[in-house]
Amino acid sequence: MSLTAPATHHRVPVRPGQPRTASRMWTSRLIGGLFLAGFVVYGTGSVLVTSVIDGPDFLTDLGSVKTTLALGAFLMIATTAVDIGKAVLFFPVLERHGKRTAVAYLATMIFEMALMTVGALALLLLVPLADQADQVGHGVAQALASLAVDANETAYQIGQLSLAFGCLFLCALLHRSGLVPRWLAGWGFVGYALHLAGSAAEIFGAPISLVLLVPGGVFEVTLAVWLIVKGFSPAAYDAPGVAGGDA
Repeated sequence: MSLTAPATHHRVPVRPGQPRTASRMWTSRLIGGLFLAGFVVYGTGSVLVTSVIDGPDFLTDLGSVKTTLALGAFLMIATTAVDIGKAVLFFPVLERHGKRTAVAYLATMIFEMALMTVGALALLLLVPLADQADQVGHGVAQALASLAVDANETAYQIGQLSLAFGCLFLCALLHRSGLVPRWLAGWGFVGYALHLAGSAAEIFGAPISLVLLVPGGVFEVTLAVWLIVKGFSPAAYDAPGVAGGDA
């Protein structure tokens, strides 16, 4: 006969939902942190690049600021990893409430990042172009440089158009599921609708995107802070998946 009591008599009761709560906050804070990181990384890269190409004859002085341009472009490319990582982490959370929306959001994020990477690579072409300016002629080199800058701008606007389109469905799902407060999801829907309109207008020659992206940008910062501090709604996060795709 054993002198020790059965192990089952000494088990510590497990608190239901505790591991799930830890998972919810870890996921929420990581997604929120990536939202903020995307702003900081791309914003820093964009400022560095703009400081180099802000001028009608920027190619002439490019030799002394090649490092600044290269660093800025690489930071813009690095945003790809940040934003796709955010979308991948978001996917299982969204999928439980709408598989088609989750897939659409991930696909539009990948498409956006692909275009923005192409635009940043076009900017990197300015470095060898500056080195070859004497061989091809300054006028030709400057024209090609301006074309590279325009290619980056066009790729950016098309990417933002894709992002705004996908995020309309994201915000509709967030509103329907209650993963975040419905006022916040509604604000995001309006913000992305304006952002979509601004990007489309910019592509057709109306320079209004900078103004119209502000509500969507403020929404993303607010959403990031909310996720870091509050996290996704526990009831919605723990809700069983929706069978058969989007409700």
